[in-house]
Parts: sequence; C-alpha cells; structure tokens
Amino acid sequence: MNAMQRVVVLGSTGSIGVSTLDVIARHPERMSVYALSAHSRMEQLAEQAAASRAAVVVVPDDAARARFLAAWNGSAGQRPEVRVGAQALADTAADSRCDTVMAAIVGAAGLPSALAAAQAGKRVLLANKEALVAAGPLFMNAVRASGAELLPIDSEHNAIFQCLPHGARASAPTEPAAGVRRLLLTASGGPFRRADPADLESVTPEQACAHPNWSMGRKISVDSATMLNKGLEVIEAHWLFAMPPERIEVVVHPQSVIHSMVEYEDGSVLAQLGQPDMRTPIAYALGFPERIASGVGGLDLARLGRLDFEAPDFDRFPCLRLSFEALRAGQAASVALNAANEVAVQAFLEGRLRYTWIPRVIQAALEWQAGRSSVTLASLGDVLALDADIRAYAGNLGVV
Repeated sequence: MNAMQRVVVLGSTGSIGVSTLDVIARHPERMSVYALSAHSRMEQLAEQAAASRAAVVVVPDDAARARFLAAWNGSAGQRPEVRVGAQALADTAADSRCDTVMAAIVGAAGLPSALAAAQAGKRVLLANKEALVAAGPLFMNAVRASGAELLPIDSEHNAIFQCLPHGARASAPTEPAAGVRRLLLTASGGPFRRADPADLESVTPEQACAHPNWSMGRKISVDSATMLNKGLEVIEAHWLFAMPPERIEVVVHPQSVIHSMVEYEDGSVLAQLGQPDMRTPIAYALGFPERIASGVGGLDLARLGRLDFEAPDFDRFPCLRLSFEALRAGQAASVALNAANEVAVQAFLEGRLRYTWIPRVIQAALEWQAGRSSVTLASLGDVLALDADIRAYAGNLGVV
C-alpha cells in the first residue's frame, strides 16, 4: 500500500459512507479521498466532494450529473470529474489511482463494483452483503486470484476477524482457522425481540425501522427487525472465514456491546466489545494492521452493569431459519433468499405488503427456485440473471 492511502467510497451518502468519511477526515496525514459515489442524494454528494476534495464522483445517470453540477458550490478548479453509469462505478473501483475501496452500496446494485475492486487487487472494505451472499465463490476466488485484501465492515464479521489469528495482511482463507471450534454471531433482536408473533401482523415501517441500538438505513433496519440481516451475515461468515454452516451460531445479545465471538478448541471464547458505532470497524479496516483513532468514545462496563444472552426464536424470526436453510441448499438458494427479501422489504416499506408476509415471499421464492432445473453461477452475469429472475417472480406474487 502507498504511504498515503487513497480511498474510494462507494455509497458515500449512506450511513457507512458518512462514517467512513468521518474517520478519513481524522487522519489527513495517512489517507485521502479519491472518489465518491451516490445514487440519489446529489446535494449531499456535492457537499462531501467539496469537503473531502475528491478527484472523482460517480453518479447513476445524466439527470443526476446535472443535479450534482447544479449543487456544486465550490470553485470550478476544485470541481471533481463526474463519471456516469454502472460501468463507470466498476471502473472507478478498479482505478489504478486508488488503493482502498469501501464497498458500501446497498443491495445487488453494489455487487459489480465490489467485484471489480476485488479483481483489481484492491484493499476491499466490504460493507455490501450481496457480494458474498449472492456471489460468494465468485467473489472469494477473485480476491485470491488478484491478491486483494478483504476486510469485513459489518460489526459482527469485523469482530470475528479481530478475534481470529491472522498476520499483518488480510486474506481469503480456504479452510477454517486452526483451533477454531465455532463462530458466534451476536444479534440485538431488533425492536420485536419480545413481541408476540400474533402482534406483528400490524407492524408499520416506522416501527420496524426503530432499531433500539443502531442507526441504519430503512432497508437494513427492516432486515434487522426480521433477523434476515443476521441470516445474511451467517452466509457471509461462511464465505469470509471458510466456516461450515454447522459451526456458525447466532446468539441474541440485546445490549449490542459484544459484537461477536470466536470459540476455540481449548474452550476459550474471545469476544470483541465496543460501542454500537460503525466507525470502530471502519477505522480498524482502514488502519489494519494498526489501530487508529475512530472518534468513538470508551466503553463503561460498570455503568452498563449487565450483558444478556438468549437463543433466537425461529418462530418469531422465520427469516433467520430460512437463511440457514438457503445456505445449506447452495448458492442459488442464497441468491433467491436475498433477491426475494429485497423485493418484499421494498413492498413493505411502500405499504404494499404486511410485515409478516416478508418471510412468506422468501419461502415461496426458495421453493420456486428449488423446483427449477439447476443453474450455473460461474460468472457475474449468471448471478445477476438469476437475481433478476427471482425478483421478477417475487414481484409477480399476488401479495406484492
């Protein structure tokens, strides 16, 4: 890596992107912003580009480009190059003038650019779940082939990474770390941890998005409420750490202080603790293998007083059960799980679907996919084609 780390932030106006820029700004002597991307918030993107002195911004279309230029208040000489479209996004992720790529675009839309960064041998800070859920083998093979560094940003995977033995460089393992018995992913349980399943029929988007501990986007907040988010993390952990499904467990920990744990063969359990602030895993990944300041305050365990744990209730959280089933069924099922969930959650947020129908849409998509002839997922095109088929099927269900 260069002495000055040049960072591309894909999805810079989202919560992860904002936190990433906050951490970068704390270390002007060692890192700078090369490029930013956003999908809809052009005014915010213009402010970020001016503040970070980004050389490049990437926007989705010509209309967004016009909005960005209209919002630009800086000098003409400092105005960044504006690149347009999905191919420009992938090209920027692979640009030779950057070292590190924060892949924080939500959904399948973030998959091509994350894969492009991996194929280009970048240090990839992975906050996009779909890269592994939908294309785990393809993505991990790209990391290995190019010599890229892969650092997980999800607080749970980042915690596991911190608790595993590793050297001075992140890699893509092909087998579990020596001496590890199992991975324990913690989950807050979301806003409905104690809810009677019968009461969930009338849940509103506002209620589902009211996470007790984390500040997140609406889609991810709903996934946390259904615990589908945790199910996706189980699939990611399988690929990130080469861990068999039967050696990955979920434990509900409502305080969100322990972010995940690793159990070793000798009975030791190592846990990573901290405030529920995404700047901690972001700073860890940006600075790895060094520890750098994140802006996150200290943890007062005495004031906290207690840490609680419980097993997840699969009746209350059927999406978590479906996620384990999809992982065991294979990659095509994982693609179906994710695509159907995105369609269902969008319908729920738009008031077109009841909250309790989200797992029903996913179940139907998994059954439909299982009944089809086998598919080959050897390329990004194959993955995206299957993703599109599942979305079309889920979108045509009478309940959506």
